[in-house]
Amino acid sequence: MTARLTFALDSGALHLPEGRIAVFAPAPDMDLSKIETDRVEIISRFYPDVVLWQSRGFKVLQAPEGHYAVALVALPRAKDAARDLLAQAAACSDLLIVDGHKTDGVDSILKAVKKVATPEGTLSKAHGKIFWLAAPDLSDWHGTDRTTDGFVTRPGVFSADGPDKGSRALVDTLSPLSGHVVDLGAGWGYLSRHILGSENVTALDLVEADLTALDCARENVTDPRATFHWADATQFKPKALVDAVVSNPPFHVSRAGDPGLGKAFLAQAARILKPAGQLWVVANRHLPYEDTLATLFREVEETGGTPGFKVLKATKPFRAK
Repeated sequence: MTARLTFALDSGALHLPEGRIAVFAPAPDMDLSKIETDRVEIISRFYPDVVLWQSRGFKVLQAPEGHYAVALVALPRAKDAARDLLAQAAACSDLLIVDGHKTDGVDSILKAVKKVATPEGTLSKAHGKIFWLAAPDLSDWHGTDRTTDGFVTRPGVFSADGPDKGSRALVDTLSPLSGHVVDLGAGWGYLSRHILGSENVTALDLVEADLTALDCARENVTDPRATFHWADATQFKPKALVDAVVSNPPFHVSRAGDPGLGKAFLAQAARILKPAGQLWVVANRHLPYEDTLATLFREVEETGGTPGFKVLKATKPFRAK
């Protein structure tokens, strides 16, 4: 992604007009050094990326504001999410630039765009493409809400077609909880609604980095015991230690698997639990979370699961001396 934008600008093939530039959903490694920082507004709804781009001196918004000379879209992998971003970008700009890897479906997006308008330029590099054109009318590409099993989801959220197999396995195994509970990486609220089925739960914090998913959770979980936090789950700190943490942690950063991300969820769970607190977590069977949990908790057991997923319960977190 970084190489394509830089190459297009350095080669002279792509010229940026004067005015504001909106950059939609850039990955952390995207190189924007060829563009003046004060011209750029990052459009991001993923909390860790928001913090990162702000630390680099960029203005960051969750939705575009007003009209832009240029809108640059970094394609996500989900096709419906990509089309929705492109519709947003085209509606607020004069020049639309699209950049993506082949594995992000850039070829199919380019083919679809060509049915509407003719690109002014296209470059292939680093296993992907970047192309640009006068912003076309893509209003019919806007994503729409969907309802699955009584839950509202939106394009781009994890498991938008319905509860994933891991979350279902966790729900099938989870015992009724009590006290103050945290759903770490709550997504659009599937686990949270189940947790609140116990009348002994006094409070539930839903912690989610994807603001779009969290917005869905606000619609899906209307219980007054629920509080919603747009935050990095690996950094979240409640006001006081809690009785239980429930989590279906992610293990992907972009397109690459990263077991370290899930392990960071486990470590944060241990830090925010009371001395007798309990963690319930579901994971793919190939992930070695038991070893990590053994360094964080006194007691670890597998309580259920499926051929593809395991549900682990860990209690009594160790405290650093």
